[in-house]
Amino acid sequence: MPIASLIADVRLAIRNLQRNTRRTAVAVCTVAFGIMAFLLAGGFIEYIFQEMREATIHSQLGHLQVVRPDYFEKGIADPYAFLLPGHSPAQQVVEKTPGFASLAPRLALSGLLSHGDATIAFIGDGVDPEHEKRLSSGIAIVSGRDLASATESAVVLGEGLARSMGLQPGDVVVLLATAANGGANAVEVSVAGTFATMYKDYDDRALRLPLAVARKLMRVDGATSWVVLLDRTEQTAAAASHLNDTLKRDDFQIVPWTELADFYNKTVVLFSKQVSVVKYIIGLLIVLTISNTQTMGVLERTTEIGTSLAIGQRARHIMGMFIFEGILVGLLGGVLGVALGYGLAQLISAIGIPMPPPPGMARGYIGRILVSGNLARDAFLLALIATLLASIMPAWKASRMNIVDALRHNQ
Repeated sequence: MPIASLIADVRLAIRNLQRNTRRTAVAVCTVAFGIMAFLLAGGFIEYIFQEMREATIHSQLGHLQVVRPDYFEKGIADPYAFLLPGHSPAQQVVEKTPGFASLAPRLALSGLLSHGDATIAFIGDGVDPEHEKRLSSGIAIVSGRDLASATESAVVLGEGLARSMGLQPGDVVVLLATAANGGANAVEVSVAGTFATMYKDYDDRALRLPLAVARKLMRVDGATSWVVLLDRTEQTAAAASHLNDTLKRDDFQIVPWTELADFYNKTVVLFSKQVSVVKYIIGLLIVLTISNTQTMGVLERTTEIGTSLAIGQRARHIMGMFIFEGILVGLLGGVLGVALGYGLAQLISAIGIPMPPPPGMARGYIGRILVSGNLARDAFLLALIATLLASIMPAWKASRMNIVDALRHNQ
């Protein structure tokens, strides 16, 4: 279609929409409010995804974990058969990865926590507090203090674990475990403090102790994993690919956080489907409303359509005219809806939405609405596609009118 003809059709569509400004305004507002609702719902879910993702990375998993091959598949039965060395040139290779921020060795362990007559099972990590500072920023110290050094005889307990044992900072506890050589071993440590993450189930069972103490307890020298933190989460795939190319695959396996965050992945799938349902419902409402508006316009202009066909206008031109009108409504409604949605999202985010603790989590949170570029693009496309679909049937009916019946419509 020549540019001049296209411009003429657009001008004609604008004039036709100006004939009944009230109806056009209602149609545009319908689209705008639908798009605004989609942006607010989708933006709230986007914020939940972001907060959950970053909390998972900065409290437990990091962006990448470097382990021995098959550690996560077979290491549950015998984790110390997959130990990484305490000091290795491979760590320097990891530190040269683009986007690298921090590397923290961890030693996974499990056993029994004893205080007085009470004993309870625990899972834990031996950590180097100095290397964990930036990586574990998602862990909040609830009482007492965090670990100070990699050699002190202290432990920090998950909030739920400490509560179930009635422990306070300063109490002395005994950790019992089956060492790597199969013998029983125990260490006595003091409770430095308690911590909380966003996962209640983890806080009810977990503890952290200095790496040197964990090695002494398990009678090993090394780590079960090197946890890597990057500058940005978006760099995860590129960093994993780089390390897979630079480290020997027979000696090391690179595992992105997405392969370990089972709860997060399932939550994303569930909430994404819910947002999709909302999207389809809003799209259907827009289609029905705009289709009704277009049909009324066709009925009011029946005689005009018959005259156009009688003087030689082609049916496809008549159909294109009404489709252009629908697209213009979608364009105006989409722009207005995105603008209103973004502005309202900023206002609501500034105030905050107090939320109760979700299932499986210990604390409530202040919800906000995150309108990303991808979400705004999807909302705008929803407006255009829905109004285009809504215009097809009325436009087709207009183009298929019988000329004689159309000319006699108002007689």
